[in-house]
Parts: sequence; C-alpha cells; structure tokens
Amino acid sequence: MLSDVNATSGGRLLIGPETFDDAGIVSLAGAAGLPADCPVALVQTVDYFPPVVDDPYWFGAIAAANSLSDVYAMGGTPFSALNLAGLPKELPAEWTAAIFRGGFDKMREANTPVAGGHTVVSNEAFFGFAVTGLVDRNQVAANSGARAGDRLYLTKSLGMGAMTTAAKKGAIAWDVMEPAARQMATLNDRAAAAMNAAGAHACTDVTGFGLVGHARNIAKASGVTLRIDLERCPLFPGALDLARRGLCSGGAKRGRAALSDVVRARPGLEEALVNLAYDAETSGGLLIVVPPSAAAKLERELAARGVPVHAIGECAPASDVLIELS
Repeated sequence: MLSDVNATSGGRLLIGPETFDDAGIVSLAGAAGLPADCPVALVQTVDYFPPVVDDPYWFGAIAAANSLSDVYAMGGTPFSALNLAGLPKELPAEWTAAIFRGGFDKMREANTPVAGGHTVVSNEAFFGFAVTGLVDRNQVAANSGARAGDRLYLTKSLGMGAMTTAAKKGAIAWDVMEPAARQMATLNDRAAAAMNAAGAHACTDVTGFGLVGHARNIAKASGVTLRIDLERCPLFPGALDLARRGLCSGGAKRGRAALSDVVRARPGLEEALVNLAYDAETSGGLLIVVPPSAAAKLERELAARGVPVHAIGECAPASDVLIELS
C-alpha cells in the first residue's frame, strides 16, 4: 500500500523503513545548533496492540516492554515516551487503571519518562507507546550489518504465540500462563547492554513476524543467508507440546505461506518445532549478530548480566534462500 508513498525527508534520516529495521534513526548532527559532527542520533519507534493476556496489569507491562524493545534492538537507550491507548466505554475503571499502572511501572523501570499521550474511545482495548531513544550513530545495530561468518544469539525463549493462543482458547490456566507473561514483560535492556559491550554487527527483536520473519529481514538487508539450528533454540516450557496440539497463532501459518520461497528447512524437522520458529512472538528476545571474534565476549557479557546465552546459528554467504533451518 505504501509503495508509492515517500515519507522520507532530507538527509537526517539515517535508517528508514526500507530495511525493515525495528526503529528509525534520525541524525542530530547540525540540527538546532548542535555540532555538525554530533555523534548522537534519535531512535524513534511506536508500537501498540490489543490484549495478549487477560490480566490488565500484565497487558500494560507487556505492551510497554514491547515498545521499548525496538530501541534496545537498535543499540539505543530509551529517552522518553508518549502513551497511546484506545479504551472501550464499558471497560471497568479498575481495569483501565491497572493497564496504565502496568505500562507506567515498566517505563519507570526503564528510566523512561512518559511525557504525555493520547487516548481515544475504541471498540477494543489497545495500548502502547511511542518511544524516543538515543544512540551513537557509529554503534547502531542495524539489520544491514551482518556478515558471512557472524554468529547468531537469541536471548529469550520462543513460544509466546503458542502460549497466548492456548490461553485465549482456554487450553491453559493463568498459573501456567503467568510465567510467560513475566517473560514478555522482561525488558531487553540488559541484553542490549551486553550486545553493545561486545560490538554487535546487527540485531533485531523477535516479535510479530516470529524468529524466521525477523531473521529474514537481517538476511535480506545484509545480503547473507542465516543458518538457524532449531534444536539449539530455547523453547518456553510447554510451548512445543502446545504447538504439537496445533495451538500456534495465525502468524505461523501466514509466515510459512509468505516466506516459503526464501526459507529452506532440513527434511525431517518436526513440524511443531518449525511452526514455533515462524510463530508470532510478543515482546520476544534480541536476535544478536556478532563477529566470531566477539562471540566469547558476548557470552561473558550476557552471563554477567543474568541474560540466558543461546548460540543458535551463523551467517553464511548469500545463497538461493535467505534462511536455512536445520
């Protein structure tokens, strides 16, 4: 729909929508009296969605963590935020208060002031934030930075699509779903700090397009093929069993149909495992790409911050597909 729309303006836009990066990068060099060699750039992103869990507090917290994640994925630090919310008239006041409390608590955890926002009446609740961050323009972890030989790391377990789908269908109770809600509400700040310390070549957060969809964006922008070992990917407890029961989100089916021409899966891979790789994640982990020389340092930096260390594959020279699953 936007193929004929050119929203770019001037030379300040360093990264726009063309490479499917998680956020835009806008240069501050020479703007508003700043030095022409100012290395600081703005990271700008916006994200909101309808409830993914029944608990209003956790819905707000997850939406906030998801919004902040795009800044972390670019190697940036959140600076300020604006709230976006749509609320049905019939939504109980205490539920509305809990949604906002969850979102604002998470913003406070990220040391990110909420400067204002906009609320409308809607048929279905939705909630999120527009977040502005800061980044050194020489250290941006863009989708286009991956190189053949680089290593791939994933910082959160896959399976949020299966968990939220199962919860919506009443297949699992809240006591089973709550640990997944806590994972989704976990900030990617520590993972981003480890990535920056190690000198990552590229990064994306694994969200609505699933692991394969977001990996595809890196592969396409960088001109490489990403080889992912699914058996080394971390899976959230119980998610594979739910996928075996067909409880994946609609994103898994749509992703497989849309990306079939650019993905090759090794024969014999379990169907449910492949579906989890395509399944839509909510507020997932960072997919970090580092040169081989920095892999050990990244592992040390992640471990020192209490972030799980999962090496899941590597970048290879460009081939006839963008993604190889083994």
